[in-house]
Amino acid sequence: MTLENQIALCSQHYQKWKNIALANTDINEAKKAMNRACFWSELQTAFLVLNTVEQSKGKDNDVKLKLMRAKANLSKKLANYAQEILNEIKI
Repeated sequence: MTLENQIALCSQHYQKWKNIALANTDINEAKKAMNRACFWSELQTAFLVLNTVEQSKGKDNDVKLKLMRAKANLSKKLANYAQEILNEIKI
């Protein structure tokens, strides 16, 4: 998946959770949805920064290594989020 696709995916999830938060009348459910919206917004921002760096300095080997590490960290963050969701479903 390209960075552009990841950015678009984050945007879609952000919009979804923001809309759920705004439409929800239960304050706890709205808060949970807003936290998820913020997660996707933060992830989108991180991918935007990576995309910008990759476009401007992506040919430098040192930068490529740092970009790979950053992408790995974002993948780990996404995996932790997925595990959190799975744990919620199990309950």
